[in-house]
Amino acid sequence: MTSPVPLPRETAAPYERIAVIGAGAWGTALAAVAATAGRRVVLHARNAEVAEAINTHHRNPRYLSDVPLPADLRATTDMAAALAGAEAVIMVVPSGAVRSVSAEVARHMPRNAPVAVCTKGIEAGTGLLMTQVAEEELGHTTLGTISGPTFARETALGHPTAATVAFPFGYADRLNPMQSPAARFASSMSTASFRAYISDDLVGVEIGGAVKNVIAIACGMMTGAGFAENTRAALITRGMDEMKMLAEALGGRRETVTGLSGAGDLTLTCSSTTSRNMSLGVQLGRGVARAACFDGKPVVVEGEANAASVVTLARKVGVSMPICETVNAVLDGRADLRAAFHALWTQPIESEPRAMDLSLANPVGAPLGVLPVEAAQ
Repeated sequence: MTSPVPLPRETAAPYERIAVIGAGAWGTALAAVAATAGRRVVLHARNAEVAEAINTHHRNPRYLSDVPLPADLRATTDMAAALAGAEAVIMVVPSGAVRSVSAEVARHMPRNAPVAVCTKGIEAGTGLLMTQVAEEELGHTTLGTISGPTFARETALGHPTAATVAFPFGYADRLNPMQSPAARFASSMSTASFRAYISDDLVGVEIGGAVKNVIAIACGMMTGAGFAENTRAALITRGMDEMKMLAEALGGRRETVTGLSGAGDLTLTCSSTTSRNMSLGVQLGRGVARAACFDGKPVVVEGEANAASVVTLARKVGVSMPICETVNAVLDGRADLRAAFHALWTQPIESEPRAMDLSLANPVGAPLGVLPVEAAQ
């Protein structure tokens, strides 16, 4: 008879006081998880009505309005009050706001508090990942992220959810991993329904989170245009390969992209219109004008905002990402959706194991007047 695996006797001390900056859907969900885990949580909201409703009615009227929030979760519009005494910080704001919000946080930042930047994307112009953007404004604060296949509503409702907590591991963290920010954050967020995994590959985790949104738009476009499951499966698989190559080129590990923050998040986001990225792609694939998508509401879609920056970064480091190139070309109006995807499917035939290093002309070829995606720039 096989002996059961012994339970670990050591555990990481959680951060007892956590500030969550950003009261959108995911920020609200993470604040609810931390409060459910027994932490003292203050959620910073921009809108006074949202903060008041959370404190009084334990609901966020703008996001997840049907989800009851923990009664001891507190909200405030005062950044200084939100950060006062915080042992750790979770930042969850749109990618375009990470720099400005980080600068605001820096003015009130508690000494030595680690920050988990839970925004997915690459900054336009600089090519910086979200933790790198935050680092420029916050200084030498320890930065990481929490990322994975997580729809905010399901997480807040307590459906079993797993995510990766990624922070760089320094020499001291290797000697005493239980005291590392990653381990302590994982301990802080663990509940009966929220399961955390630990990673030291911050680059790999962030690249997975940024690129999967663009691939999800591609899957949505194909679904909306009437293509079936074969097409989506191919896009998910080859899209993950693009994620691996970019992560590796930037110092991350291909293995990371096969985990929760890569393959897991990619599969979830490309499988449901609950994802705004997938939903946008479906609407565009059906021929809906961008201004009319989401019933004309100004919905922020991170994959749309980051498609150009992902492609620009990939070109800069010499990585070929034809699916992302296709999405970017369609989004900025340089290519017709159907023609661009036909050009993608008729690119030169390649080997799937990169070690074979094989490429041959595709006998089908692109139709006249349709350039290969990488040439249509």
